[in-house]
Amino acid sequence: MQLSSRLQLFNEPETLKMAKLGRELRAKGIDVIDLSLGEPDFDTPAHIKEAAKKAIDDNWSHYTPVAGYPELREAVCTKLKRDNNLNYKPENIIASTGAKHSLANAVFATVSKGDEVIIPTPYWVTYSEIVKLGEGVVKLVPTSLKNKYKITPAELEAAISDKTRLFIFSSPCNPSGSVYSKAELEGLANVFKKYPNCYILSDEIYEYINFVGKHESIAQFEELKDRVIVLNGLSKGFAMTGYRLGYLAAHPDVIKACEKLQGQFTSGTNSITQRAAITALTTDLKPSMDMTKEFERRKKRVIELMSAIPGLTFAEPDGAFYVFPTVSSYFGKSDGEETIKDADDLCMYLLNKAHVSTVTGRAFGEPTAIRISFANSMEKIEEAWKRITAALAKLK
Repeated sequence: MQLSSRLQLFNEPETLKMAKLGRELRAKGIDVIDLSLGEPDFDTPAHIKEAAKKAIDDNWSHYTPVAGYPELREAVCTKLKRDNNLNYKPENIIASTGAKHSLANAVFATVSKGDEVIIPTPYWVTYSEIVKLGEGVVKLVPTSLKNKYKITPAELEAAISDKTRLFIFSSPCNPSGSVYSKAELEGLANVFKKYPNCYILSDEIYEYINFVGKHESIAQFEELKDRVIVLNGLSKGFAMTGYRLGYLAAHPDVIKACEKLQGQFTSGTNSITQRAAITALTTDLKPSMDMTKEFERRKKRVIELMSAIPGLTFAEPDGAFYVFPTVSSYFGKSDGEETIKDADDLCMYLLNKAHVSTVTGRAFGEPTAIRISFANSMEKIEEAWKRITAALAKLK
């Protein structure tokens, strides 16, 4: 029996792969500390859980509109106005089964076979794989650690052309934690204005986990707004990863195209999640802000711990919950049993010798780095970095 050749177009996410390997070691009785997955280690806020329970009791158990309940689409509009000063109507909104689903909808709706898609590196692992699945052509544009891994207008200008159909980026960024300022986004916007056939997909899923001030969206520039596709969801800022709800805000034509796709793939997303989402998006953000304060506290400690390790170079993250150190100084070194050839080897070395799971930077388009999450308790973080420090010290 032969399976589809489509499966050869894309790869398994390294983030999920490392988490799987960690679980396998745990099943053998080994104490593995997981710093690989991008999931808040917080419970969903109580008032959101109550909304979900009430939705069950109120029998919100039937098929939902493909694009989402009208009240949910209104709630997204309310949130976008309140937090981002962006004016959208329900016709500009579609809710989907997680941000990955939203991403797939956006790519499949805008990219045809052979279309060029620019992705600055480092980038979230799924961007390139979804583009490949949509038969687009991935064009990776390297950015520099010196500029906190943010693409500059000059770098964008050198890469973009009339063949470019879509540009995908995130702020705050997974994996680097970089956050674009309004001035930086305006510089990019001035380049995009010259290329009217290029859509811009702005992934803002880490919006609330921001350590440097107000979140800025490239959708605020009116000349670009009809071409910007804002991607967001509930998983990071509300600790609702398992609820599976993402959403897009875009021109009605893009939303209608996504609705057509979604109507065949999944139809409307989970009814109970949608009712809980209405509450999450329109009520008190204090639990989200408290969570961000704790992430910032952990970040400061991780920076202290990293700074004490020779051979690691990094930019301090301004958002999200990852550090992304360059580890190339360890390439070619050995502990007497294993020789580290690349970031993949170093991640496996840390997993097997330190029993800490991380993710290779190769998966994010930056093969000299590794991604390490601080979405874990301070106790686990302290122990994990103690193990990492000891393991790296053995490499000579």
